[in-house]
Amino acid sequence: MRIASLPQPAGTGCESGFRGVVCVSFDSADDTADHDAGGRPRHDLRFTSANPESLSELRSALLRSSVGIRLVLTGSPVDIHAAAAVAAECGLAEEEVTLVSDESGLRVVFCAHCRTRTETVEPIGSEVECQGCATDLEIANHFSRRQAAYLGFAANAEEAA
Repeated sequence: MRIASLPQPAGTGCESGFRGVVCVSFDSADDTADHDAGGRPRHDLRFTSANPESLSELRSALLRSSVGIRLVLTGSPVDIHAAAAVAAECGLAEEEVTLVSDESGLRVVFCAHCRTRTETVEPIGSEVECQGCATDLEIANHFSRRQAAYLGFAANAEEAA
């Protein structure tokens, strides 16, 4: 992993004004290796996870780039969605970001009742217990880019009414 505080030599990737494709992979995912940059300059970043340091480095790379940049994110849902939220904060439009997810990986569920974030490997449509309020949550197909999480709501809520 490259250290964010060291300046990158000119011509090696995301220097100021970069207008190419930034390919970011998390953990052991290397799905960006086959990504065609369409003849545009390409800059690769590899991280073990979407931790504060790696997201800070990604944020710095995106803020140094110019309009027209494209971003490809590969890895577990929890990592790529956290990175996509950083991209949105930096002003990238949804159309400028490609997500390549390992659907069997970890995902985050946002509880609509207590606002707690629960990590799980359960698939969309299944149930998970909220780590905050212990409510059985159904994992909805609705994904919030701002929260970087899937919506969780009380399972069988319709039956209680």
